[in-house]
Amino acid sequence: MSEIIDAIDSVVAYINNNILWAFPMIFVIIGTGIYFTIRTRGLQVRRFGEALKTTIVPTVKNIFRGKKKDSGQDEKNISQFEAFSTAISGTVGTGNIVGVTGALLAGGPGAVFWMWVSAFFGLITNYSENLLGLYFRKKDKSGSFDGGPMYYIENGIGWKPLAFIFALCCSLAALGMGMVQINSISGTIQSTASALNDDCNKKVIAWIVGITIAVMTALIIIGGIQRIGKVASMVAPFMALLFIVMAVIILCVNITAVPKAFALIFENAFSFRSVEGGFLGYVIMKGMRYGFARGVFSNEAGLGSTVIAHTESEIKEPVKQGMWSIFEVFLDTLVICTLTAVSLISTGLFDFTDIAGNAALEKADVASSAFSNTFGNFGLIIFTVILPLFAFTTIIAWSYYGQNATQYIFKNHPTAAGNTFKVIYVLLIVVGAVTKSTFVWDLDEFFNACMAIPNLIALIILGSLVVKITKNYFERKNGADIEPMLSAYPELNAEFAAEISKQNGKN
Repeated sequence: MSEIIDAIDSVVAYINNNILWAFPMIFVIIGTGIYFTIRTRGLQVRRFGEALKTTIVPTVKNIFRGKKKDSGQDEKNISQFEAFSTAISGTVGTGNIVGVTGALLAGGPGAVFWMWVSAFFGLITNYSENLLGLYFRKKDKSGSFDGGPMYYIENGIGWKPLAFIFALCCSLAALGMGMVQINSISGTIQSTASALNDDCNKKVIAWIVGITIAVMTALIIIGGIQRIGKVASMVAPFMALLFIVMAVIILCVNITAVPKAFALIFENAFSFRSVEGGFLGYVIMKGMRYGFARGVFSNEAGLGSTVIAHTESEIKEPVKQGMWSIFEVFLDTLVICTLTAVSLISTGLFDFTDIAGNAALEKADVASSAFSNTFGNFGLIIFTVILPLFAFTTIIAWSYYGQNATQYIFKNHPTAAGNTFKVIYVLLIVVGAVTKSTFVWDLDEFFNACMAIPNLIALIILGSLVVKITKNYFERKNGADIEPMLSAYPELNAEFAAEISKQNGKN
C-alpha cells in the first residue's frame, strides 16, 4: 500500500512542480493581476490610502472606543472586520514563516523581491475576486449569505460545470489544508518538547495535540460562520501583532545588518550568476520561481478561497469589502512575510546565497533559529506559540471554506452535507497530527491549483464588470445620482440600496 501511495505521490509532485505550479501557472496568476492593474488604472496604488482609511483605521478606533460591532450589523451575518479576520486566518499560516524560509533557502534572498512583485499585483486580484464574490452572493431563507467563486462562475459566466469543479477542489483542498496545518502544529510542539526534554515521548505528544486541536476546532466550527468570525477577530490580530512585535525586536537587535539584508534582496533578485555550473541567470530564475510561488501561496490571491469568507460580511457595498481584500494582501505578504525574510537574513546565522548548499537544511529549524538565537529558550517557546496559532486559525477558516463548497455541491441537502464535512474534517485533524507524509502536502497543492484555474478564467471574463462596479461606487461617492451596483440580482440590489439609503439618513 505504501508503495502505491509513494507512486501516486511522485506523479502528483511531478505535476505540481512541472505543470500546475511551474512558471506558466504562476505567470497566469501574476498576469491576471497585471490585467486588473491596467483595467482599474492601478487602483491598488491610487486608492491604497483610502483602503486603509475605510478598513483598519476606523476598526482600530472602534476597538479603543469599546465599540465591538459595525453600526447596523445583521446578527445573521458577520462584520467587515470579522470577515476580514476569517480570511486573514486562512491566508496567514505556517507558510508565512516556514514557507518564506523555504523560499529563501531554495531561491535565495532575491526571492523576497519577486514575492513583493506578486503581492503588488495580488492586491488588485484579491480586490477583484472579493468584489465579484459580494456582487454574486445569494441570500438563503434564514437571511444568511451564500457565496464564493462558484457563484460568480455559475451566475456570472454561466459555466455551471466549472463552478462544480471549483467547489469540489475547494472541498478536497480544505480537507488537505486541515491535515497539513495540524501536522505543522504537531511537529513544532514535538521539536520544542524534545529540545527542552530529551526524554519526551513524541508519539504521545502527537496524539495529545491532534485530539486537543480536533476538539477545539469542533467546538468552534459547530457554531458556524458567526462563531468562526468572532474567534478569528480575536485570535488573528493577536497572533499577527505578537509576531510583528517579536520580529521587530529581532530586527532591532540586528539593526546594523538590516540594510545589508535589503541590499542582498535586490542584488540577488537581478543576479545573473550561475550555481555549480548551471546556466547563466540561474539565481534570478530560482528567485523568481520561489518568490512568485511563495507570494501566491501566502496571500491566496487568485485561488478564490478568501472570497467565501468575505461574502459573509454584512456590508452591502462590494467595493468596500474589496478594500479589506487589499489590506489583507498587504498585511499577509508585504508585512508579515517581509518581516520573516528580513529577520532571518539579518541574523547572519545562514548563508542564504548558498542556494545549492541550503538544500539539506530543515525549514522549520531555520525559521525558529532567529527566535532562539535572539531570545534563547524563551524565543523557542514563543515560536512554539506563534506557529501553532498561525496554523490553527488557518484550520478553522478552511473548515468553513470546505463546508461552504460542499454545501454548494449538495444543494438539495446542504445541512446534511455541511455536517458530514465537519465530522470528516475534525477526524482528519487527528490523522494529520500523527501522520507525516509529503503526500498530503503535495495533494493539497494540487487541489489548490485546480481551484485557481476556474477562478482565474471567471475573473478574466468578468473583468469589465469589476471596472463597472468600481466606477459606479466612486461616482456615487462623488455625488452622482445613479442606481447603485450592489448585487447581480434585481431584488437583492433593490433591498441593499434601500438599506444603504436608510443608513445614510435618506428616505
